[in-house]
Amino acid sequence: MSACAPSSSSRLRADLSASISVFLIALPLSLGIALATGAPLQAGLVAAAVGGIVAGALGGAPLLVSGPTAGLTVITAEIIQQYGWRATCAITALAGLTQLALSALRVARSALMVSPAIVHGMVAGIGVTIALSQLHIVLGGDPESSAIENARQLPSQLAGPHLAAIAVGSLTIAVLLVWPRLPGRAGATVRRAAPAALAAVVLATFVPWAAGMDVPRVDLPSWSSHALPEMPEGPVLGLITAVLTITLVGSTESLLSAVATDKLAAARQRAGGARVPKADLDRELRGQGAANMVSGLLGGLPVTGVAVRSSANVAAGAVSRKSTILHGVWVLVSTGVLVGMLQLIPLAALAALVMVLGIQMVNITHIRSVTKHREILVYAATATAVTLLGVLEGVGIGIAVAVAVALHRLAHTRVTHERLPDGGHQVRVRGQLTFLAVPRLSRVLSQVPDGADVTVELDGTFMDHAAYETLHDWQAAHAAQGGRVEVTGSTGEPIGDPEHRCRPWQPWRNHHCTGAAPAVRGRPRPEHDQLLSGVRNFQRTTAPRMREELARLAAEGQRPSQLFLTCADSRLVTSMITSSGPGDLFTVRNVGNLVPPPGTTESSDHSVGAAIEYAVTVLRVSSITVCGHSGCGAMQALHTAGEGDRGEDPAMSSLQRWLRHGRPSLERLHRRSGPVPRIDGRPAADELETLCLANVVQQLDHLALHQCVAERLADGTLDLRGMYFDVGAAQAYVLSRPVDGTDPVFTAVRPDAAGEEAEREEILTV
Repeated sequence: MSACAPSSSSRLRADLSASISVFLIALPLSLGIALATGAPLQAGLVAAAVGGIVAGALGGAPLLVSGPTAGLTVITAEIIQQYGWRATCAITALAGLTQLALSALRVARSALMVSPAIVHGMVAGIGVTIALSQLHIVLGGDPESSAIENARQLPSQLAGPHLAAIAVGSLTIAVLLVWPRLPGRAGATVRRAAPAALAAVVLATFVPWAAGMDVPRVDLPSWSSHALPEMPEGPVLGLITAVLTITLVGSTESLLSAVATDKLAAARQRAGGARVPKADLDRELRGQGAANMVSGLLGGLPVTGVAVRSSANVAAGAVSRKSTILHGVWVLVSTGVLVGMLQLIPLAALAALVMVLGIQMVNITHIRSVTKHREILVYAATATAVTLLGVLEGVGIGIAVAVAVALHRLAHTRVTHERLPDGGHQVRVRGQLTFLAVPRLSRVLSQVPDGADVTVELDGTFMDHAAYETLHDWQAAHAAQGGRVEVTGSTGEPIGDPEHRCRPWQPWRNHHCTGAAPAVRGRPRPEHDQLLSGVRNFQRTTAPRMREELARLAAEGQRPSQLFLTCADSRLVTSMITSSGPGDLFTVRNVGNLVPPPGTTESSDHSVGAAIEYAVTVLRVSSITVCGHSGCGAMQALHTAGEGDRGEDPAMSSLQRWLRHGRPSLERLHRRSGPVPRIDGRPAADELETLCLANVVQQLDHLALHQCVAERLADGTLDLRGMYFDVGAAQAYVLSRPVDGTDPVFTAVRPDAAGEEAEREEILTV
């Protein structure tokens, strides 16, 4: 074990703490899901305990928490209504046996090929169905057998509500909404101590009890009368369908949850957390099968892996499967120790909890994702069909719509022709090129004049033989007429000859896309201008894509959030190292990334001060970054000249006068007039690199002397940031300035922080 690896005792403490957090979430949800399915309430506790202990011990995803889930609520409720509870237990056990058989065939990864739009639409439809059914219990009534009936009976239920049940349900919903938003440090402490679900159920239990309100409460029969499975009776085809439905839906949800948990654990590891082995999906399917067999035989609900509880497990610091197993043990202990307390919980509180869970299953992030990928029709069709017809029918309709959308995209390819300002022509193909698109492609290509320069841009991933022959024959014929044809992808990169491909940030002198045009028969070879060739390439490939965004910026004006002050060195490409685009940065570049302090009299100094004042007072940027770099020529000149020649000299060149503003950086280095920065994790390459680092810190000190900057710093609306870019290593460093007087440290920027929260939101809900 490495010196920095956590000890076994610290790992056990982390798992123990995480298991308690997950138990506090799982306990009320297990009861609520059992209530929503119409099963005995203790069946939810059985499934939670078995899921934690059996699936936790045998599964392939160490941090995946298994138990009863809202995703199977509608399916389980339908099976209970059709076959009865004891037969449902047997069907659950048979589904577990089927999962074991599938795991032996090693087909677990096949579940991941289902379209996310179908999966998210199914989950959303189930969520709507759950919310409608549980709303009746919150209003003091009983749910109907289908979403349509629940919606139809809602007006009559609203006409005669049970006020006590409504009060309890409203209190539960209010706590669920307010609890995650408790402000301040005290709010964070309270949220860590008690999850929102537990807090909502506890408060919704205590208030009616203290007020003596008459509301229906949890009824846990004696374990001696607990119902065990019996062989189901009915049509064999219907029983097989029920078994396969639980198998397929439960397996898909579990495996997608395992993948989501893997992503969360990997993100935590990149941030410095403990390493967790990646999920073995076939083993996980085997563990889920064993858990469902045991749960069914013991009279429990179907078990699946649950992404929300698993995310709580990761966030609570779990490092091994012990946390999942212990959470199951705590559920098992609570079934004997906490029965009296559990029977005080109002049914309306559990119904409100599950109703909110159902509403959250209609996930806004998922809707945005499927909209972005143009699959909203598949999502909407699946969700609507699941709500109105049922899960199997809804998924079938979703698959049919997805196939129809794919065929539509394959058959409907858009081909357009545009004349460019430089006299060239551009043909754009949007979509897949198949034989169905050949007539449109031929018609548009015929509009290009003979001998013209033309770019054919293909924005698709597939071209069949008929389309290839059409394009290739036209290209050869057009070139024979003296024309020049370039076929590119959607990024503007030429397709075909590898020697004529233009890769991003390839050294400019090697860029064939901006190189001299080849001689065309019957025409003189054009005189080459590297810069103008690059501009022409921009007009041909980039301008058409950026025109709409630039038009918006032109109309709205610039609103950058950052002032970026860096060196004029040609190797420092600002947009590349910051991944920024038009309108993102207000950039100031000069020799040496210098910031003259206020009060200088040279007229050449005022441009930097004016830019700072404009950015801070007019644009109201929120941060200013000073970025230095390795091998800076200005710092090399300062280092070579030393500290001599401090007086005025009319014969000094403009460059020499300008570099005088860098002398404080040299003094900081040589006389230790201030803390000298260093790079974390490695020594400075040489004294020049130390000077480059010191210069960044010194220019930040100069920035703070400007009155407009000082005022914004005082009221807390402006941040100053130092950066250093090692050109040879392509590595950026960010300055951390200690307050205890020690040397400032530049820390390497790692490629893991950006977008983690968005990724977390994207993968949490299955």
